[in-house]
Amino acid sequence: MPTALVTGVSGQDGSYLAELLLSKGYTVHGTIRPSSTPNTWRIDHIKARLILHQADVTADLTPLVYDVQPDEVYHLAAQAHVGSSFDMPVHVGDATGLGAARVFEAVRRVAPKARVYQASTSELFGNQPPPQSELTPMKPVSPYGVAKLYAYTMAGLYRDAYGLFISNGILFNHESPRRSERFLSRKVAIAVAEIARGERSELRVGNLAAQRDWGYAPDFVEAMWDIMQFERPDDFVIGTGEMHTPGELIDIAFAQVDLDPKKHVVFDESFVRPLDTQALRADCTKAKRVLGWRPKKKFADIVRLMVDAELHANSPSQLAGVS
Repeated sequence: MPTALVTGVSGQDGSYLAELLLSKGYTVHGTIRPSSTPNTWRIDHIKARLILHQADVTADLTPLVYDVQPDEVYHLAAQAHVGSSFDMPVHVGDATGLGAARVFEAVRRVAPKARVYQASTSELFGNQPPPQSELTPMKPVSPYGVAKLYAYTMAGLYRDAYGLFISNGILFNHESPRRSERFLSRKVAIAVAEIARGERSELRVGNLAAQRDWGYAPDFVEAMWDIMQFERPDDFVIGTGEMHTPGELIDIAFAQVDLDPKKHVVFDESFVRPLDTQALRADCTKAKRVLGWRPKKKFADIVRLMVDAELHANSPSQLAGVS
């Protein structure tokens, strides 16, 4: 029975990945940040089957990796919100950039045979014209993207210098009912449900001109596992190959409750980032050809699923059961 260590197991991706690994017979260890009020609603339904460790990626992870002796390490923990990264660039550099280096170094020291998955991001590409592939030059335009570029580069360095199995999954946007409320898709779903129930009257948004490649988180964690089963470490772009605007997302969400977004959506300049990526669309030809991976759920279906989940869930834990 293989053993996996998932950093950030209580997040959107970590929770879906833990479910997938458990279904495949893994022993799953996961890290959660030390907190007086741990935010574990996404994994409460499987918590009894997980081995949880309080750990922070801003501290040395060598003792944890030594104790677990994982066959596979999925490094997902990070400060993951692009907009917030402008307000805390030093912390983001430490947690998101150096945090990955701490994982790689711990593996090098005490578990060098383990395979490592590094969660990279389409924010690496900045404003390079779409579609973006593994060969697209990287020039991020946010502190989060810069920190992820450091992590991406260190993954390659540890792979080449020490012969470690470290692969980067360059994931484009991926959503689900378990998405953090700080992200646009979940923010819209919550607002639409509350407007439909008469609990509020407006949705305040920033840049509606940006174009993004939005996929479904459960599809993307399958890609993570596929990447780790490949015969050699490598880097893979994961996305849908489709591009949509926040305006399209909002229109579909309001249509789900038969409301006119023009009557409720308000532009709020405070949500506009100092710099922003304008157009992201994945060229995942390599992942399709090499791994046989393909996205399953379509953009409109993801949006409708998220709105329906907010309409019918009475507690956060109920959202964890929506798929």
